Amino acid sequence: MLRRLLRTSYKYTMLSSKDIVETTEPALNVENTENTEGQSARGHIWRRDRFCGAILFNFLAFVLPALYGTLSKLWVANIDSTMVVTVDSYTYIGVVAEVINEGLPRAAWVIIGDKSSRSLSSRIGLAQTLILFQSLLGLGVSLIILGAAKEFAASFVPVEVRQASLTYVRISSFSVFSGAIEAAVTNATRALDLPDVPFTISIVRFIVNILLDLLLISRFHIGNFTPSVNTQAGIRLGCDFAAALSGSPFSSSSPLLVFLRPGIPPIVESAVRNALYLWLVANIVSMGANYATAWGVFNTIRWGLVMVPVQTLEATALTFTGHAWGRWRNEVGGELRKAKASRNQMRGIATPALPSAAVALLIEVPLCIFLSLFGCRPFARYISGSDTVGSITAHMWQTIDWCYIFYALSTQLATILLATVPRWYLYQSLVSNICYVLPWAIVCQVGHLNAKDAWTYHSFVFGGSLVFSFFDVLLFVILWAWKLHRGTLNLDKVQIA
Repeated sequence: MLRRLLRTSYKYTMLSSKDIVETTEPALNVENTENTEGQSARGHIWRRDRFCGAILFNFLAFVLPALYGTLSKLWVANIDSTMVVTVDSYTYIGVVAEVINEGLPRAAWVIIGDKSSRSLSSRIGLAQTLILFQSLLGLGVSLIILGAAKEFAASFVPVEVRQASLTYVRISSFSVFSGAIEAAVTNATRALDLPDVPFTISIVRFIVNILLDLLLISRFHIGNFTPSVNTQAGIRLGCDFAAALSGSPFSSSSPLLVFLRPGIPPIVESAVRNALYLWLVANIVSMGANYATAWGVFNTIRWGLVMVPVQTLEATALTFTGHAWGRWRNEVGGELRKAKASRNQMRGIATPALPSAAVALLIEVPLCIFLSLFGCRPFARYISGSDTVGSITAHMWQTIDWCYIFYALSTQLATILLATVPRWYLYQSLVSNICYVLPWAIVCQVGHLNAKDAWTYHSFVFGGSLVFSFFDVLLFVILWAWKLHRGTLNLDKVQIA
């Protein structure tokens, strides 16, 4: 499917090197494309290689998995409400997967997204290399989690349902494999101005998941057997693979070394951040089933539909910031280690992130207010089947909901760093995690917390880190602009595969 889409897109996006150098189109339309009849594509804002069109495709790609993540908990709640917390192990396995999925794939924006210095064939070859390498890496991590299923469950599943959750963990371990393929495909194709590929992946998984869930584990399922959470895990894993493979070309034609320099900072950043997060989660799970279930439901709200606009805008901003940065590097010379950028050039590079931040603010403020006042408690009560869990979840959300407004803003601003000089993205994350999250994680570990007072501390960790990160990212973006304008920012050489 990806090959077919790439062949189709080639006639719309291929430019000569002269066309690329001489283009003066504004930052959001960073490439002056032409259709097959030679007519200008400017003004077709809903094309997939335009900013607004990319937002639309990315929104559809993110909203479907978030919707299914919510529905899957409803299916499990109908089967056995005590096993809702078991489904969270799928999420925590996904956190482990993030360490590899946020490494080389996040270098796609500055490598594959550079369509000014690289030909389309070179960018496609780099995408294929990335997908193949990530597939092998994901398979290796899946096998490790499979072999350590008991130890994993001991850390991230409450003792009340731990033994019953082992099979679920073993099945879900291979979601790292499918997730690695999908992360590589989605990042690479978005960087290639093909956001419809991630959308295709999402819609394949969503439709097949819903159909199989209705047929096999819903109240109206076929046959006389009794469905279990393991049935749901098997369906989900199978659909994850079907979706990931629906957009994956398994061939390689470019050297992997091109990704290493820009790919190492994101993978170090992700490893540090997620290691601290899993440490905190293990502490949360030790508080008991009700508290752990409430945290899982909270995450369903937090990282489900609420964060879809933020993720959509982030992916779009990364794509077009990468394009603008590549064009500027091509203009000043890709071999230069230091180069000055004018205020207008910096504004052009940062332009995709600024409207994204404004839109995120307009969406997240009323959404957070609505959930705090009306939606959080009944949703949590319905999905968990417990008044106690509903009350704990509502308290969690109402305590730190405003912090996610800062998260929405910092996420968009951080795209400037990630899509231009990835090591600066690492620096800001290390400052946040080492100076703020780590001390609080130590306090939570040695403080002998119980379920009654734990959230007093956990709210400072999770909510406070979001506020701290906003000012941290803002400071680094200002420093980035200051050094780039003075010509003192160290730049990586553009390596052409």
